[in-house]
Amino acid sequence: MSKVWQESMDRQMGAESFSPIVRDVEVSRTSLRRSASKGKSVSNLKHSKDFPSIHPLSATRAHIFHETYTPQTRICPVKQSDVSAILGSIRPSLRVSTTPEMPLKYIPEDETDSPGFTRQRISLKSTIETGSFSEDITLSAVMLREDDPGLTASASLFPNFLESFLKHSSSAIFDLIESYEANCKEQVNVLQKIVNRATPGQQKFSKTASVLWFLQQEMVTWRLIGSLYRDRIESGVEEGMMFEVAAPNATEKTIVEMLFQRDSLIRQSQIVVDWLESIAKDEAGNFAENIEFYAKSVYWENTLHVLTQRRLGISGFSRQLVTELDPDAPIRQKMPLADLDREDDARFMKYLFALIRAGMTDEAQRLCKRCGQAWRAATLEGWKLYHDPNLNGGAILEPVEGNPNRGVWKACCWRMAEDEQFNRYERAIYAALSGNLKQLLSVCDTWEDCVWAYFRVMVDSLVEQEIRALSTPVRELEELPKEYTEANWTLEAIFEELQATDKKQVLEENKAHYHIIQKYIILGDIDGLMDEFQDWLAKCRSLLPAHLLRFMTHFVLFLWNLGLQTKEDVCTDILKTYIELLIKAKHTQLIAFYVSHLPPELAVAQYSSFLETVTETEQQKLCLDLAREAGLDVAAVTKCVVENIRKKDAEEFTHHDLSPSLDTATTKEDRMKINVIDWLVFDPTQRAEALKQSNAIMRKFLASKKHEAAKEVFSKIPQDSIAEVYTSWEDYGMDFMPPAEEENAIREHLCIRAYLEAHETFNRWFKWMQSAPQEPTISASASFTETVAHEHKQKKFQNDYKRWSDDLERLTNEVKEKICNVLLFVNGGWLIDIREDTDEDAERSHQLSLLRQLCLPMMCFLLHTVLHSTKQYQQCLKLADVIASEQHKLYQVFSKEEMTKFLRLLRESSLMLLDQNLDPLGYELQP
Repeated sequence: MSKVWQESMDRQMGAESFSPIVRDVEVSRTSLRRSASKGKSVSNLKHSKDFPSIHPLSATRAHIFHETYTPQTRICPVKQSDVSAILGSIRPSLRVSTTPEMPLKYIPEDETDSPGFTRQRISLKSTIETGSFSEDITLSAVMLREDDPGLTASASLFPNFLESFLKHSSSAIFDLIESYEANCKEQVNVLQKIVNRATPGQQKFSKTASVLWFLQQEMVTWRLIGSLYRDRIESGVEEGMMFEVAAPNATEKTIVEMLFQRDSLIRQSQIVVDWLESIAKDEAGNFAENIEFYAKSVYWENTLHVLTQRRLGISGFSRQLVTELDPDAPIRQKMPLADLDREDDARFMKYLFALIRAGMTDEAQRLCKRCGQAWRAATLEGWKLYHDPNLNGGAILEPVEGNPNRGVWKACCWRMAEDEQFNRYERAIYAALSGNLKQLLSVCDTWEDCVWAYFRVMVDSLVEQEIRALSTPVRELEELPKEYTEANWTLEAIFEELQATDKKQVLEENKAHYHIIQKYIILGDIDGLMDEFQDWLAKCRSLLPAHLLRFMTHFVLFLWNLGLQTKEDVCTDILKTYIELLIKAKHTQLIAFYVSHLPPELAVAQYSSFLETVTETEQQKLCLDLAREAGLDVAAVTKCVVENIRKKDAEEFTHHDLSPSLDTATTKEDRMKINVIDWLVFDPTQRAEALKQSNAIMRKFLASKKHEAAKEVFSKIPQDSIAEVYTSWEDYGMDFMPPAEEENAIREHLCIRAYLEAHETFNRWFKWMQSAPQEPTISASASFTETVAHEHKQKKFQNDYKRWSDDLERLTNEVKEKICNVLLFVNGGWLIDIREDTDEDAERSHQLSLLRQLCLPMMCFLLHTVLHSTKQYQQCLKLADVIASEQHKLYQVFSKEEMTKFLRLLRESSLMLLDQNLDPLGYELQP
């Protein structure tokens, strides 16, 4: 440097000739070390292979400048007062974190089965801030006791996402995306506090840290979706519009403004850059505010101290150091700095690159000035695009913006990035500013960093090509390498390069679920993303993390809301899998909404399958109410539920007398069939269906002689059901012909009621018949007292017997009437349909026919038993006339064996009549 510079430094040495040890502790690197030993820790920047892609957000968060990088209008990327910010505001994915006293290592278990699983480490802050502890003491006390506190704490995301959808889906769709991101951010904050308070090495907190990483990735993915699709939709609206062509004398800023307006590739690529920088800014926090590398006005203070001591003639410093302290001295003299200054320099460059990587260029310049390196702050200023607003005239002279010698500055930056004498992070800083991809990638060890490097250089290169093609240079342009100025960039090529990288960690992170999702979203290849989703479901459906499934589902709903066409079968499969997850996790109130987005037939099948597991009455009513709110076909759903449970019994419908071991007890499966009728009785409009389904269930029970189970089913049907059905018919008017299926169902219901009443009455009669009073007996040698007691007993017996006999007669008449109601059922006979103009139902017709063969002969035998037991032998023989009658044709339902048995019973009754001196038919014998 010049002599003036040297004289300036000499003055500084004279004015500040004191040891760095005695200066303020914030100024000296040596003092920094001492203060650190006393517990005043300084945040550490992690940006190496030891700090991969799983990163919790820093305890000190930066405000997310969502509005800065999310385009609100078609030209949003150039809305800033200085369009140069498009190229220079390099925001996100630098791995910045505090270093905990006891770092926690973990393997994300949810990722162990994915093809891209890699062992990764996360640094977690172990200290607890006083404020957050007092605010979240309940969280600490409750969550930390859970077996898996991460899953417990994040379970609220499932209802929260549905709430957000219902709130925003009818309004601006991008408000919904921001709401999703906010939901994830809230849970990330909660999980971060849980992990920070965990005891290192606990397995349950490893799972929590895994959930934390998944939610962090989901949060930034929603951010990316909102930014890119907002621009894509607005681009589609403005497609075909004419854009103004740059004038021949247009400045660099004007040229770039017009480029961003018309070129969606470069605009959306800048959005990706901004997105990646926002991630890094979130993670970096405000670490730079608490860090001082040098004195506030002097840099390389330790070297300055040594040179000052030498000038004063103090010996003891024999090592060769630079003799001048201008910024170029170490390179020009090829002499080293003091060890502490070299260490500080390397650390300073790493932090400075962290700020550049996080898009915090202004903060990087402020840090340079604060550390006595104003010249370095100036080197970070040269990227700004030149713009002279006075070229087109005007009454008021306006200031000129940007760097008119930007081309020279850029060439210098490129050469510095290539010069191996500089620190690797310093080279990377100038590589980012000049578009030198090779040197920039040398410090990028994570997927986010590499994607950021490629996209930043691509935008920089395309902008440079545009400027050189359209601007009129005032002087000869500085030459840049052809691989930079003539590069043919495509998004696909970038991700192909990432697939072919030699960085092992990046190769592994390429396979991570969310990085795959982010790649396809950036590419705009939704069909490709759906293929990936389908592959995940096919390979490990049951192992996919719950939160990933939730994201996939809501992303599908987002696409549908935008009206975008995609692979319907894959989307349906995603929804089905998510619904199965909600059922398993017992998120009852969420299921109906997601089922309603399935195709109608599948929605009915899916929701009815869920309802089969709901047994409590109140829960059943709630589920049906939710289904109505979601727009599901509740009638079809409840019908499907009943049919599913009813048809689970695969037993053949056979004659009960032929069953080898007939068990008429009500089983657990029978109980399910009985209770399933409840689904159809909540809604009065479904009474006709309730009759049909209950009839079908009772037919099975009657065939198995499970009369008690059949009676329970019958009792499930409200007594006003038939009246409700008739009322619904009347609503259609006099000319309306009731559906044949409903009329037949009502008749069948009445037939079964008659049969059950007859069977129950017979059981009461039989029980009463067996309970006849026993006549008292007395021995021949009874005493007078015993004789008197016997006379009292005899009198009581006669009274009891008369009452019993009267009740028996009443019951006998009742059971005769009930059984005759079955045998002589009106309008064609028992279980005979009165309407035949129905759709053919072969199974029902077969069952009705078989039930007539099963039940009617049995009714005849029961009636004969009643009549024969009550000595009504002549009535027994008249029963044969009823069976033989051509009007009812009951003889047709008897098998040969049953008819033989019945004739044998009639013979016994006839013999009893002969014993009474009557003829075989019960008439008096004629002389």
